Amino acid sequence: MIRRAILLLLTLAATLAGCSAPFRPQRPAWRTQAENACIAQRRVQPSEWIALANELEGPGICGLTKPFKVTALQGGSVSFNSTATLDCPMVAELESWVADTVQPAAQARFGRRVVRIDSMGSYACRGMNNQRGAQLSEHSFGNALDVGGFVLEDGRQITLLRDWWRGDEQARAFLMDVHRGSCGHFSTVLSPGSNAFHYDHIHVDLAQHGRSGRTICKPEPQETPPPDQSPLVAMQNARPVLGEETDNDTTGRPPAAAFEGADSLGPVNVPETPLPPRRDDPMADEEDLTSSIRRGR
Repeated sequence: MIRRAILLLLTLAATLAGCSAPFRPQRPAWRTQAENACIAQRRVQPSEWIALANELEGPGICGLTKPFKVTALQGGSVSFNSTATLDCPMVAELESWVADTVQPAAQARFGRRVVRIDSMGSYACRGMNNQRGAQLSEHSFGNALDVGGFVLEDGRQITLLRDWWRGDEQARAFLMDVHRGSCGHFSTVLSPGSNAFHYDHIHVDLAQHGRSGRTICKPEPQETPPPDQSPLVAMQNARPVLGEETDNDTTGRPPAAAFEGADSLGPVNVPETPLPPRRDDPMADEEDLTSSIRRGR
């Protein structure tokens, strides 16, 4: 009788303990809703380069309901250096970003297309900035990508680590153009100069920053000098049709969405806001740059 009573008490205690145990943390509902809406709208088309994978669950609330394994974008013409695991909204936005920002900037600055994006990380269940105990990063939900550099079709490599501060003027301007354009596509953009953790890559994600939907873009985007052009290309672009009126822009400051060359046939005004100074050359000689452009170099 006593033994039965003890067993009854132990069973009751175990039951009560189970009822009082904390509920398992749940992933925010908006993440799954965003994935499902993206797929329902067919914003991403599965292909040999973009494959729908099995659900990723945990640890904790990390994971994706419908992850994609991505090896290339733009119909396979722009590859990744390694397979990226991303959610549907991120894949869709990266496609637009490459088409609207990366390729126009590369064509304007180098006359070449980008054929590879060097990723430094996509899905990973970890804290922000890889700090233990920190709030979970958007990487934990496949909602972020770290870009360390680009490869052009002629084989030239442009890296954030080397070219953001120490690259030639066109390489640095290209990265500035990419940074500025990224801020129009993603809710978070962190590039070199934003903080110590992003000295060698551009972090982009689609996080929800509060109810206001604010965006974070650091450092502050800057205007860049117009792309260099050879005298022959400039003459071809500037040659008016006989009898046609021309509207000459002498500001030398293109809008953020434009990547048009400067007219080297006449004087060019260098933008008042230069690129961030190089660490090894903090004072750029603007007067020499202006003279060089006027001579058609």
